[in-house]
This record gives sequence, C-alpha cells and structure tokens, in this order.
Amino acid sequence: MNVKGTVFTTTKATVTEAFGEERWNKFMANLAEKDKFFMNVIMSITLIPLEKTILFFDELIKECFNNDKNAYVMFGMIGAKFALSPGGPYSSFLLTKDLKLFAESVLPRLWTTYYDGGQATAKLEGNTIYITITGFPIKHVHYEKLLMGYYKQAIKVFGKKTNATMVRSLTAGDNDLYFKYEIRES
Repeated sequence: MNVKGTVFTTTKATVTEAFGEERWNKFMANLAEKDKFFMNVIMSITLIPLEKTILFFDELIKECFNNDKNAYVMFGMIGAKFALSPGGPYSSFLLTKDLKLFAESVLPRLWTTYYDGGQATAKLEGNTIYITITGFPIKHVHYEKLLMGYYKQAIKVFGKKTNATMVRSLTAGDNDLYFKYEIRES
C-alpha cells in the first residue's frame, strides 16, 4: 500500500513552521542516511510506501517530539485541517452540507485520496458516525491513532465536534480498524 505525498508535504510545512528550515533539513539528512528512499524529492503526488511513511513519522516524532507517540494524533488532525480548509486540496468535499452525505460519501472518499489500497466505509446512525477501514496491511497502534485523529478533525472542519473511540484495532488482534465518533453538542 502507498500513501500520497500530500501527507509528507503537509507534515514538512508544519514542522518547518514550528522548528525552522534548518532543523527540517537536518532531520531529513539523518533520515536519508537510515533509508535511501528519503534522498528522493517527495511531492504531493509522490506515492510513498506505507512502511516508509511510518518510518518517517516514527523518526520525526523521536527527533522533534521527544518520542511522544500522541503526536501521531496531532499529525492526523493537522492533515485533515489542511486538506479540508479553504484553499486546501480537498476543500470542495465540504460543499455538501448534509451530515449523512458527508459521513457516508465524503469520509470514505478521503481515504482514496491518500491510499491506493484498503477501503474505508462510513455509516451515520443517530448522532454517531462509524468508520471501518479494511485491507490495511500494517499493525501500528500509533498510525491507527493518526487515522482516528484525521477523521475526528475532518468531522470538526465539517462543523461537528465529536468524542472519538477506537472500537477495533489491528494491533489489538482485530481484522479491521473501527472508529466511533459520537457527535456532541457545541
């Protein structure tokens, strides 16, 4: 499975803004020493193997965030905010104002904008959105939390605050990822 380079370019912009260009360049030089893949120019359209994406985030979090794995959730949320905000590459997904349509059509489509494998489905029942991801090939609890944070922020950008719960997890031995987002009053 590959991940679209938008994940990388968004993260680069965020880290550079927070820590400066010099620190980013040093980080990338060190990462390229560990894995030659990162010697390549990575653009928003570049397909990055999922294993390389996880290595990238693991090393970045170790280097810049004192190995605080909660930073994975933060990067998921930053990615969704960037992608869906005005001027973002997927801002047109917010043209729909119907929550059911957004949940059941747009949220799964967001998956296919980033990943060339696996599948995401979503269902709105009452005031809860359920998202199931199947065909995800790697067990990595922190990356699972990145995905959970991404969808939480996507729903927030749409205009709904939620309480997010990971119901099923590949790292817990389940066959899929299953997230529950209970919409709460603002």
